[in-house]
Amino acid sequence: MEKIGIIDLGSNTARLVIADLFTEGRYMVIDELKETVRLGQDMDRDGFLKPQRIAETIKVLKTFKRLCDARGVERIIAVGTAAVRKAKNQRSFLDEIQVSCNITVRVLSEEEEALLVYRGVINSMDIPKGIILEIGGGSTKIIYYNRRNLLHYASLPFGAVTLTDLFNSDPTPQEAAAHVEEFFTEQLKKVEWLKEVDPEIQMIGVGGSFRNLFKINKLVRKYPLDTPHNYKLPVEDFIGIYDMLRALDVDKRKKIKGLSPHRADIMPAAAAIIKAFVSYMNVKMFTIGGNGLREGLLVNQALPITQEKPISDVLSFSLDTIAKYSGCDPKHVEHVIQLSIQLFKQLRVLHKFSRQYLKILKIAAFLHDVGQTVRFYNHAKHSWYMGLNSAIYGATHREIVLASFVAGCHNGENLPMVEWQKYKDIVNEEDYDAVKKLGVLLRLAESLDRTHCGMVTGLNCDVLGDAVIMKTEVIGDAALELRDAAAANPEFKKAFRKNLEIL
Repeated sequence: MEKIGIIDLGSNTARLVIADLFTEGRYMVIDELKETVRLGQDMDRDGFLKPQRIAETIKVLKTFKRLCDARGVERIIAVGTAAVRKAKNQRSFLDEIQVSCNITVRVLSEEEEALLVYRGVINSMDIPKGIILEIGGGSTKIIYYNRRNLLHYASLPFGAVTLTDLFNSDPTPQEAAAHVEEFFTEQLKKVEWLKEVDPEIQMIGVGGSFRNLFKINKLVRKYPLDTPHNYKLPVEDFIGIYDMLRALDVDKRKKIKGLSPHRADIMPAAAAIIKAFVSYMNVKMFTIGGNGLREGLLVNQALPITQEKPISDVLSFSLDTIAKYSGCDPKHVEHVIQLSIQLFKQLRVLHKFSRQYLKILKIAAFLHDVGQTVRFYNHAKHSWYMGLNSAIYGATHREIVLASFVAGCHNGENLPMVEWQKYKDIVNEEDYDAVKKLGVLLRLAESLDRTHCGMVTGLNCDVLGDAVIMKTEVIGDAALELRDAAAANPEFKKAFRKNLEIL
């Protein structure tokens, strides 16, 4: 295992992420720190980074270095983006960082930055074709991919900070936002390949401004999950937030719940960029991506092959990472998954669930033991909580919620209705019955590998009258497995209204 630090020196914010790199290409973030430095502020006047901004950035980087040293970081990878890339005093600035902080900053080209944002997205989302809008402080990236292949990108040399500065003299926030919209729309017209984009493409929003939109909308909707990644935001909802932002002065914006006070002054410009883009591209809904440049760097470091091709199965890869990080027995997890799949397919005549529920069951099977890292006793309850709060990529919020509840009731515990009701805007009434039935299937699969030895190698289920006859294929002594599975008969009968006989 190696511990690394990733520093992203942006035009608005400096960010540090510390992660453990494991074998087999996995990583887990263990710490992060971010500070608003406004490095790109007032650069448009003469192209120079300003002394006050440089001093503030150096101070922050020294703090980052102290934290890295304290956490035992073995290697720091630091990159600079738009502000550093455009600065006329770039060389002296980088030399000062090297001397005072002992950090070497590599300045990314526009192409490298776009590629890293793309890799952060494509290796954490199951969206086969999309258009990414990433709003930074000093630049805005637009990245188009299809069939998980990058087709085009554009890096526009202005972002939330530079556009706020550009229209800062406008009399009102509304006028400034309108000018940003108009300006950005004109820039979009110059990107020829945008006219060729598939009209069915999904838009993905990346960056701090999109994460703040999630936080604001979450509070408005009383949304129960704290996960911005893969959150679907209707443009209609976004417009409501945008209208509120541009109607208030900066002091009142700082009081908006969910909006970072450090972003209050530049948020209208960022929102105006989004408004121009969704209008120009006729977007009705966009998905917020929680991963971008830093995660692109991380996945490239952990799994270098991703520099050539993306992870093929994002969901399984992320679930496997969570299971291994939680100390689960990988052979047992895989065997429970396979037994769960067999049970689902062979009992389809009883449950009549669509294939989407098989995906939910597979996620739950991956998660069923992760709660043991907290405590063995009541570990199903801990697995439920960890599922709701882990970085599960390639699944919708609804799928994550349902799978977490399946994992939480797989040991025969009843679903806590008080908790279930919190997610009523994500799940529906029919899902409650589905979760209970899938929980029984997962309970059976876990029981059939009770000794973690893979004794039960196959199943053959027949539905005969009021009973289900399960014939098992075994190697060695599977008495414990069969006895443990037979103990689930009362739950099975309650869920499926059939007796379960195991042979």
